[in-house]
Amino acid sequence: MTETAAVPASPPISDADPFAAEHLEHPEPLHRRLREAGPVVRLSRYDVHALARYQEVRAALVDWQTFQSGAGVGLADFRHEKPWRPPSLLLEADPPHHDAPRRVLREILAPLALRRLRETWQTVAEEVVETVLAEPGREFDAFEALAKAFPLRVFPDAVGLGPQGREDLLPYGNMAFNAFGPRNALVEADAHRVGDLSARVNARCAREALSEDGFGARIWAAADRGDLTHAQAPLVVRSLLTAGVDTTVHGLAAALYAFATHPQEWQRLRARPELARVAFDEAVRWQSPVQTFFRTATTDVDVAGTRIREGGKILMFLGSANRDPERWPDPDRFDLTRDPSGHVGFGMGIHQCVGQHVARLEAETLLTALARRVGHLELAGEPRRHLNNTLRSWASLPVRIRPAS
Repeated sequence: MTETAAVPASPPISDADPFAAEHLEHPEPLHRRLREAGPVVRLSRYDVHALARYQEVRAALVDWQTFQSGAGVGLADFRHEKPWRPPSLLLEADPPHHDAPRRVLREILAPLALRRLRETWQTVAEEVVETVLAEPGREFDAFEALAKAFPLRVFPDAVGLGPQGREDLLPYGNMAFNAFGPRNALVEADAHRVGDLSARVNARCAREALSEDGFGARIWAAADRGDLTHAQAPLVVRSLLTAGVDTTVHGLAAALYAFATHPQEWQRLRARPELARVAFDEAVRWQSPVQTFFRTATTDVDVAGTRIREGGKILMFLGSANRDPERWPDPDRFDLTRDPSGHVGFGMGIHQCVGQHVARLEAETLLTALARRVGHLELAGEPRRHLNNTLRSWASLPVRIRPAS
């Protein structure tokens, strides 16, 4: 009897549009259907393969040789389409082009550098908390007053940005993360200001726009040493700003939303403030500020019995993987007794977010200051989402607090 090679199976097909408003607003039902359909699902609307289970998402994230980022981590294929901006040297590059920028940033953001920032950030966090405690009725928008206000103050300071231009960072990040999806209404809404907004942010990355003692100056110093080229330096500063602001802001908002809707977990944090860093990671797992990323197959490859052709795009649902019940018991619950390590909210492998420890320190600092002063935290109205093709982001998060007795 002659043995024949197994023929890869045809995956289930879905005509759902993950970038439709209803799925961006409430992604969990679609994620559940995709996970239940199979390890690989073809999205007929975009002719891409979707991975929604933890095992396949994690495997694709770490296998940069098979699933490259250099062709773009969005729907657009940079091998055939001109990028709307110079690609990120971290997010949209693979070795060897990716290596030097990442090595430079890893050294700049080393634990010793972050420890030096802790005391300053603690002081700022206490000032921010004091401000919200003084709000009339102690009701305020936690997205504006906490999740945005704190990172947009401390992180640009650390990078070396002056006070001007910080208001451009979130709009620019919103535009950049929208661009990873299809050219839909969300992308079109910003089309009129792509050039102007990009130019303003790029100007903030120039050497003369940065202080002499921040992360940005150290990136330019690395170029002087030959660790980077001088052409790469402003792109690395830009990558640091994009990655270090949006995901932290929306990750902090996720944590505040989690505590406002889980009062018992807030009391757990107050009793054990050392759980602040775990709380942030659990919030990132639970809400996944970065919901999706694309990769491009570098060769014909079989994934769980499905053949993906060379050049084919895969869409990895990070938010779905982080709620896969095969990986996480009771995954839809925010739970500080859980060990959230291993979540893919910051990616995985060589493209894992290089600034994740900065985000964790910001969150730890602010949540600890809040837990010390705030005895009760609850929603004061209906939160509103801000729709984005890639980010699980927020428009407002009305809360009411009571000071600790």
